[in-house]
Amino acid sequence: MSSDSEQLPAAVRRDRIIARVLDTGFVRVGELSREFGVSEVTVRSDLDAIEREYPIDRVHGGAVLRGGGGRREEPFEAALASSAEQKRRIGRVAAAMVSSGSSIILDVGTTPAAVAAALVERDDLDDVVVVTNSLTTALALEPAIPRLTVVVTGGTLRPLQHSLVAPFASKVLDELHVDLAFLGGTGVHPLHGATNVNLPETELKRQMLLSAERAVFVADSSKLGVVDLGRIGAIEEFHVLVTADPEPGALDGFAERGLEVIVA
Repeated sequence: MSSDSEQLPAAVRRDRIIARVLDTGFVRVGELSREFGVSEVTVRSDLDAIEREYPIDRVHGGAVLRGGGGRREEPFEAALASSAEQKRRIGRVAAAMVSSGSSIILDVGTTPAAVAAALVERDDLDDVVVVTNSLTTALALEPAIPRLTVVVTGGTLRPLQHSLVAPFASKVLDELHVDLAFLGGTGVHPLHGATNVNLPETELKRQMLLSAERAVFVADSSKLGVVDLGRIGAIEEFHVLVTADPEPGALDGFAERGLEVIVA
């Protein structure tokens, strides 16, 4: 907490809170209280004042950008073109962690889909069980059957990501304990952990994390330092972060929390 933050006038403090909500889609009362050196009561008063003039909504523990509970979620097809080369490199590095006879979970999203593509290219693999809640990923893995056994979780279809979510999506995961889980999301931060903009998918990602012996978070450089509404897990719950082309300083703080960081 800096002495400069303690001296901020209310108008300046509120402007900074507005900028934070617009940038990340979500702010937490406790974090703002510590950052600005004011009480949580003062922060709640700030948020009440901001809500009257700006498109934010108060939620338990903080506030979100109005219109979807956070940043707008990209359709799967739109996200494919974003950082495509980074994702290909990340996919190859992640797929190299898989060995014959192992079991893995592949999350929904374009970066885990890049892992799937790299697995199909590995003709040295055999007897690998892949569990996924992504219809796109399941179809991408089909050419590698029977070297790979593909298990789809079931559940309710979300068209935006072609993902399967609650109800029923977690039933399969409740019965499984896999060797590796490759998880994606819309943000990863050394203090705030791995997060995601969509809450139904976040819930399933959390279940995948708990169902795995080891967890790998795959994220292109645009996700580094971002905090979104749904919390998948703390950094300490993951074992490896695979990314590519990070900006200077973007990886600061991850290794100090025991996370192995691999830059593809």
